[in-house]
Amino acid sequence: MARRPFPLYSDPVAMTRRDFLRSATAISVGALAGVGAYGVAYERHQVSRISRDLPVRGLPPALDGLRIGMITDVHHSAVVPATDVARAVALLQDASPDIVVLGGDYVSFFDRHYIGPVAELLAPLSSAPHGSFAVLGNHDDEKEVPAALMTRGFTVLKDQRTQLTIRGEQLDLAGIKFWTRTPGDIAGVLKGTGGTTLLLAHDPRRLIEAAALDVQLVLSGHTHGGQVLLPAVGAVVGRKFPVLSGYATRENTSIFVSRGIGTVYLPVRVNCPPDVAVLTLRSADPRS
Repeated sequence: MARRPFPLYSDPVAMTRRDFLRSATAISVGALAGVGAYGVAYERHQVSRISRDLPVRGLPPALDGLRIGMITDVHHSAVVPATDVARAVALLQDASPDIVVLGGDYVSFFDRHYIGPVAELLAPLSSAPHGSFAVLGNHDDEKEVPAALMTRGFTVLKDQRTQLTIRGEQLDLAGIKFWTRTPGDIAGVLKGTGGTTLLLAHDPRRLIEAAALDVQLVLSGHTHGGQVLLPAVGAVVGRKFPVLSGYATRENTSIFVSRGIGTVYLPVRVNCPPDVAVLTLRSADPRS
C-alpha cells in the first residue's frame, strides 16, 4: 500500500467561542498598548497652533479682527518637559497676538519646584501690545504662582476685572479663580462691566453661569480636550463638561476651550494633541 504524501497544509481546526474571545481580547489589548505607547512617546509632544475666528455678539466693528493668543494647562513637571513648553511659547509668540491669555494649571499638584521655571518659560509672552493676562487653575496655589507670573510681567486676575481701551472701544476682561462658581460670586466680579466682556475661567463649566449673566465670550481650558479619545468611544474622561474642546455656544454666550499643553495623571494623549490657540474676534449678527 502506497504511503500518503506529507500534506502541504493542515486541515482547519474549529475555533471555539472561548478561543475566539481570547484571541480578540489579546488583539485588542495589543492594539491599545500600541496606541498608548504612541500617545506617550509621540503625540503628547506634538504641540500645534490652531487659528480660528470667534463670532462675538455685539462686538464693535473697531474690535473686529482683534487677535487673542491663548495657552493653558501647561502642567510643567517631570513628564511635561521644558522643551514642550518652549515650543508652545514660540508658536504663540510667532503669531504676534494683540492680547495673550494664560488659562491656568501651570504646574501639577502645586509642585513648587516648577513654579519659577514655568513662569520663566512663559515670560516671552508677557509683552503683548494690549496686555498679557493670567488666571489660576485647580493645580495652582494662590500665592507663589501669581507672584512668579506677576514678576515676569503678567497681570493675574483673581476674581478681578480690568478695562481695556483698544481702537477707541472698551473691552472688559474678567478673570475668576477655579473655585469661584456661583452666579452671585461671578456677578460680583463682573459688576460695572459694559460693552464687550470676555470671561477667563479655567473650568468650562462656568459657561452655564456666564450664559445666565449674558457674558459675550468665555475662554477656558482644564479639560485637556479629554486627553484620550478612543475611536467609537470618545473621551475616556470629561463627560461632565459641556464642551471638551473648541468653539460652542449657549444662549447668547460663546465659549472656546483649548486642549492645552500638558498632561495630568497619565503622560499620554491619544487623538488629542496639545495646542495653543490664536483666536480672532469677529462681529456676530445678533440675529444668528
